[in-house]
Amino acid sequence: MRKTHPQRGGATRRSVLAAGLTTGVLAALGPVASAAASGTAHSTGAAPTASWFARPAKEVRPRFRWWWPDGLVDPVEIAREIDRMADAGFGGAEIAAVHHSMTDTSVLDTAHHGWGSPAWREGVTAALRQAARRGLTIDLTLGPSWPVAVPGVTPDDDAAVKELAYGKATLTGGAAYDGPVPASVYAAPSGVTVQKLFAVQAARVNTAYSSGKATGLDADSVTDLTDRVSGGHLSWTPPDAATWVILSYWQRGSGQQPEAGPHSSPAAYVVDHFSAAGTAAVTRYWDSTILDSTLRKLLRSAGNTFFEDSVELETKGLQWTPGLPAAFREHTGRDLLPYLPAVVLDNGNQVFAFEARLTQEIRHDFWETVSGLFNEHHLGALKSWAHGHGMRLRSQPYGLQTDAIASAALLDVPEGESLGFKNLDDYRCLAGGRDMAGHRILSCEAGAYAGGAYNTTWDKFLRTMGGAYAAGVNQTVIHGFSYATAPGVSWPGFAAFSPYGGAPGYGESWGPRQPTWRHVPDITGYLGRVHEVLQSGTARADIAVFRQTGYTATGIGASWLTSTGIPLGWTHQFLSGPLLDLPAAKVSGKRLASDGPAYKALFLEGDFFYGSNPTLAVADARRLLEFARAGLPTVLLGAFDQALTPGLPDDGEQAELRSLTAQLLALPNVRRITDKTLVGAAFAELGVTSDAVYSVSSTLLNAHRVTDDADFYYLCNGKHAETVKPAVALIDHDVTLHATHRKGSGTVPYLLDPWSGRVNRLAQYTQDGDAFTFRVTLQPGETLVVALGDPGLFRDRCGSRPHAVATDADSVLFTDGSLVVRAFTAGARTTTLSTGRKVTTKIPEVPATVTLDRWTLSVDDWQPGATVTTTRIVTHTLALDALLPWSQIPELADVGGVGRYRTTFALPGTWVSGTGALLKLGSVTDTCRVTVNGTLLDPVDRLNPVVDLGGHLRRGANTIEIEVATPLFNRLRISNPAVFGTSARQNYGLVGPVQLTPYVQQTVA
Repeated sequence: MRKTHPQRGGATRRSVLAAGLTTGVLAALGPVASAAASGTAHSTGAAPTASWFARPAKEVRPRFRWWWPDGLVDPVEIAREIDRMADAGFGGAEIAAVHHSMTDTSVLDTAHHGWGSPAWREGVTAALRQAARRGLTIDLTLGPSWPVAVPGVTPDDDAAVKELAYGKATLTGGAAYDGPVPASVYAAPSGVTVQKLFAVQAARVNTAYSSGKATGLDADSVTDLTDRVSGGHLSWTPPDAATWVILSYWQRGSGQQPEAGPHSSPAAYVVDHFSAAGTAAVTRYWDSTILDSTLRKLLRSAGNTFFEDSVELETKGLQWTPGLPAAFREHTGRDLLPYLPAVVLDNGNQVFAFEARLTQEIRHDFWETVSGLFNEHHLGALKSWAHGHGMRLRSQPYGLQTDAIASAALLDVPEGESLGFKNLDDYRCLAGGRDMAGHRILSCEAGAYAGGAYNTTWDKFLRTMGGAYAAGVNQTVIHGFSYATAPGVSWPGFAAFSPYGGAPGYGESWGPRQPTWRHVPDITGYLGRVHEVLQSGTARADIAVFRQTGYTATGIGASWLTSTGIPLGWTHQFLSGPLLDLPAAKVSGKRLASDGPAYKALFLEGDFFYGSNPTLAVADARRLLEFARAGLPTVLLGAFDQALTPGLPDDGEQAELRSLTAQLLALPNVRRITDKTLVGAAFAELGVTSDAVYSVSSTLLNAHRVTDDADFYYLCNGKHAETVKPAVALIDHDVTLHATHRKGSGTVPYLLDPWSGRVNRLAQYTQDGDAFTFRVTLQPGETLVVALGDPGLFRDRCGSRPHAVATDADSVLFTDGSLVVRAFTAGARTTTLSTGRKVTTKIPEVPATVTLDRWTLSVDDWQPGATVTTTRIVTHTLALDALLPWSQIPELADVGGVGRYRTTFALPGTWVSGTGALLKLGSVTDTCRVTVNGTLLDPVDRLNPVVDLGGHLRRGANTIEIEVATPLFNRLRISNPAVFGTSARQNYGLVGPVQLTPYVQQTVA
């Protein structure tokens, strides 16, 4: 029943939910925490150089999720695999005990080779030692598999994960109840031997409040019957003849073990994620059992983060911890018990409901309390412990109905995932927490595809990551690298997730077992350069979207911004209540967090997770009012003149909220609208514009970073969600980018090619103050990096030389310090320079385009060798009159491996200096490299395989060789048909058409 009590204030909520988010707390945790919070690395200091971009540091290079069959590993093989990663250009690896592919886990011998065993520790020691030698770093998962668990915890322990299970009995027509307390509707899980009766209640049924499967109850009728229980027996008579229910609540362990166990001996059980006892069990096990003096030293030389995967706590009841009732009272000033019927769960579903609004309020308060416990006792405590070992905490802080945005601010390294996230707004939630807290990294578990084992291509991976980078990701942990072997596996070795249920599992198992591994340094170079840029300086976003409920991994976006704003160039991030009390949460120059993301406006709409009601907590309303009074433009969508508290209001709290929102809405820099299509117009009316502006609505995505020396823009032709139709198509339109790091006419734009590492000054654009407009043409998934900085920033020879503002040539470039025009046909070309001068350039005859269709193909066919980790290579040599996928060439139909296409052609005697050509490869699967006349060219852009042959061609005979590496799937269809044989062949190889398109370049006089 509802009771009055002293009004709660904002301080209590803030003290719980914002624990550990202030610089004072971080400073108290030591130098590691302070450095992690400051985000100073890569943010200022020396100006960027071409070498800074061309050779990205190891710390920014992509990482691997490294799957071990628990401790059944050989330290010699471990060191060898570290060398393979280092040689391929990776920056480190996360050791994870994962063996979902092994149905008979008894062969792993957990007693001697389980997670945490001496054998496992010996492997970790070898990994750290070799990583230190090679300049790599190692991450360690906090337990075997997931969720976090450690050996020695039993299901009945105080430290074990808990559930609240319910039982019920229905009484009709005034019938009395006289019998045992109703047992739980579900039997106790395996291994759980103790359960405690938490409470017994009665409540009158009111079908008017029923919704779906939830039975409606009168909140005022809830009666505590706990003190009537004696010896497990209850006697009670309802006060009237209505239908009543007797509810019992049983507190017990959920008995959950980490996935695909057992991994250890004794078996590990998941710990309580909401109590100090649960976290203490984890840290105590590590400190007493795992971290000997050698490992402690190695962690400080080669350790990086302790890692926790997504919080997949599984129970048929309600997530619980014994301290929850006290925490609820501290947070809300109310007892939880009278409201418990509205939050209890049955296999994830609501069982009972009060009046709809009251039910929403109670559920909000309950999960906000749980969120505070999770952040304080789990993430906050683990982070403090990690810092004590010179490590940081990386975590995927979602999977529960908790505030993941606040969790992201608390973590050293928040992480999302390409598999579980619905779309890019899920990343933007975590990015908001990261940037408001001043951290640097948003990581991503990348490239897990259902059924993707041995058939995942790097271009698919790159298309996935292209959009994630635009949404704030700047570190990639690739899923994954499997340890070489394990008992009972087949060629080409142990794969953590394949087979999975008898079919190809979640891929990929990258490494030397893959033919494409020979080209992986090209991929790691590309990813490292993207990371280098996106970890530099500070992130900028146009709009802060305030979320009353900070869930993520939901796919829920922001009205207008997600659907309309992003295609026009706008960027946004999500904030939740605890972030409003961070040190960065100040308004200066009409910007929120001006030294960080520097949001230009705040946007608030109804809470999508609670009926889209226009809710706002009083403490948050006060802060938004402060921001608006300080000059921050603010747009509210919905009936916020009739705002509601998200949780159950205290006496007078609703009136206070309405007073605050009335004051907010009265300000001249605040707009309230009722139509979501008018959000953009409201921003325009307030003078708010985006840093990037597209001339047309587009699939172009962008991310903006600012350093002391330059503005960096990452551009990608991608999409909000990979499942959205239609597919992304070629874009070709003008883009305007604003320089914000400084004002002045000296700024010039640079193009940074993340594939080759080359930096060139952009040669054709128009400038209006700090706005630079130029043409962007990108194939689906293709990316582009632009820097706006001082002339000579990258030690180029162009200085402040005039550029082109218009031309009828095919393109204009700066080459060796000179401005040149490029054309694919002969004739006069007119170029207008930034000085206003017009220059006419004569283009002589240009050779015609040549289609290269006759090739000699030599294929190294990878087949099972004498052991599961060795590969036999059979060579096939063919003469091709036309290019076809290997699946359509009888000799190659079931082949996976490496093919070398070679052709020789003659160029005419008219081929003169200044003539070059583009080699357009057309369709090619998967990775490739191009050699011309014996010279290996720059890495090929996998998403737009066009290579500029430049000055590598000559009159007469020329030879081109294209080396193509493929996945192994087609071969595995034959060698392991039980797992892979039901799937169709993939189209591998160079399919083309391959065309040589000559051009002529002439210097603009």
